[in-house]
Amino acid sequence: MTLTNPQIVEGLRALPGDNAVIAEPARMGNFLSEPRKRFHAAAVAVAIPGSVAALQALMAWANENRVPVIPQGGNTGLVGGQVPLAGNEVIVSTTRLDKVRGVDADAGHMTVEAGVILQEAQRVADEAGAMFPLYIASQGSARIGGVLSSNAGGVQVLAYGNARELCLGVEAVLADGRLYRGLNALRKDNTGYDLKDLLVGAEGTLGIITAATLKLFPKPEAQETAIANVASPAEALDLFYALRERTGGRLTAFELMPRFGIGLQLTHGMIDRDPTASLSPWYALIEVSRMRGGTPGALQAGLEEALGTGMIADAVVAESLEDRALMWAAREQMSDVQSREGASIKHDVSVPIAEVPRLIAEGIAAVERIAPGIRPCPFGHMGDGNIHFNFSQPVGADPKAFMAGAEPIHAAIYEAVLRLGGSVSAEHGIGQLKTGLLRQVKDPVAFEMMRAIKQALDPNGILNPGKVLE
Repeated sequence: MTLTNPQIVEGLRALPGDNAVIAEPARMGNFLSEPRKRFHAAAVAVAIPGSVAALQALMAWANENRVPVIPQGGNTGLVGGQVPLAGNEVIVSTTRLDKVRGVDADAGHMTVEAGVILQEAQRVADEAGAMFPLYIASQGSARIGGVLSSNAGGVQVLAYGNARELCLGVEAVLADGRLYRGLNALRKDNTGYDLKDLLVGAEGTLGIITAATLKLFPKPEAQETAIANVASPAEALDLFYALRERTGGRLTAFELMPRFGIGLQLTHGMIDRDPTASLSPWYALIEVSRMRGGTPGALQAGLEEALGTGMIADAVVAESLEDRALMWAAREQMSDVQSREGASIKHDVSVPIAEVPRLIAEGIAAVERIAPGIRPCPFGHMGDGNIHFNFSQPVGADPKAFMAGAEPIHAAIYEAVLRLGGSVSAEHGIGQLKTGLLRQVKDPVAFEMMRAIKQALDPNGILNPGKVLE
């Protein structure tokens, strides 16, 4: 028998263990309002377990009573995977599971709970004399459980990999309340299927991650950071290849930025001075890490060589931490500034690195034919092929009318991405935004394998229903 909303709330409050329950709509606002404000469904309640045991009891009860559950960490996701879809769900927040269980910097790992904020995990690693190298714009509020569930990427994937590659093991509560004890610090373990990799990137549809063992790395002695002027994404790609050959694994970030986005930030006062050397249609933000004993000046030498061959037109190297912070602010605010300028249509896509220039050129041309006057703002992780292919509304356009015409623009970008062998979701996930798109583009056999895994681990379909898989 289906429980009524009051019965669900009563059942949650009667569960054993430390389990805070919020049922008043006025108090649930922060849990329901996601960053892009695209999804607006209500929830029956928000449950905030204070222990793994309490979460196990909650899930066992929810499974028995067929109550749908939405796992939520820092609520920073951009595709609606962490907020309600149908309005009959219970949000389960992991914010109180926030303990650091152990750190071993010498061995290169630490174990933290799902509710630990990413920036706090970075601080803990730093205090132990090591580095956790996953850096994203929302690191001050994103939590480890959500970071892993969405397989977050960030600006150092080029050197260290994404969240999946930075995770050695996880602990997770399954749909029926059982606890998967997969925490370990092993670099090699060939005892069957890699269940950790099923849970990482599953967006809470197969289990709720409660803790993880994460890789730590030696801290660089210093970072060399610069912004180089490039005439086009094709020249940026040539520069990337040249610097990668010169610096190897020390090249930790290579980000593409258009002048349009930097100009908007200056116009709206988001940066107080221009971080670039001079005007250019495109820029590459580059960072090289110098380890202890390394020779300084590798990036500057590479840029001087590129200037000499005409590969770049100009460049500026950060001379202080303030300069470096300004350069990175210009990159990290590239998406947010578009909101201040008006409506924007966004895509998180990836293609093979060699195809990035073609994607940008062909994507812009296709969209400008659909919407004359539209203002392209493609930027992102050129070093790993992940481009945030965004478009700002034409000057003076009506925002609602602009957004109403988004579908042909989406179709044009995704057509180019797929034709070039890419992915329609590089690092943001599927959530509820792209479920229909996933069915269209995913290999049918792969899609059926995914459905079979979901059915095996969550036969009653209570974990994040309607997310990832329709």
